[in-house]
Amino acid sequence: MPSYILLALHVLAAVIWVGGMFFAYVVLRPTAAAQLEPPVRLKLWVGVFSRFFPYVWAAVILLPVTGYIMVFDFYQGFENAPRFIHTMNGLGIVMILLYMHVFFAPYKRLKQAVASENWPEAGKKLNQIRMLVGTNTVLGLIVVIVAAAGRYL
Repeated sequence: MPSYILLALHVLAAVIWVGGMFFAYVVLRPTAAAQLEPPVRLKLWVGVFSRFFPYVWAAVILLPVTGYIMVFDFYQGFENAPRFIHTMNGLGIVMILLYMHVFFAPYKRLKQAVASENWPEAGKKLNQIRMLVGTNTVLGLIVVIVAAAGRYL
């Protein structure tokens, strides 16, 4: 696959994932909290996550695959890759692990709590997700800075 296609897929996956988290955390979350009662807000979040998470799964697959292919094409492996590539890789792995935890633990329990209308439990799970997504958003923004400026630092 040509390198420009790999790079385009890599960047698009990162933009969709990090941009989606930024929008959800900084724009949607405070607006929903200010305007919607807990049952409606919690149902909204289950719907938002059910539509957003398939894109995140695509990113979680595309980012390492395209990234590793590019590392081996451009640098013949990590041994020759500059530090900023190692930083992106390490932070990316942490982000993927955090996302997988969100998906398989609090999100699963959020859906169950909303389905059974257990609003206090659903609120606890949404708060867990909020904290983890906040962490992943910050990590994602750092990765974007490293990707854009790393070779100059």
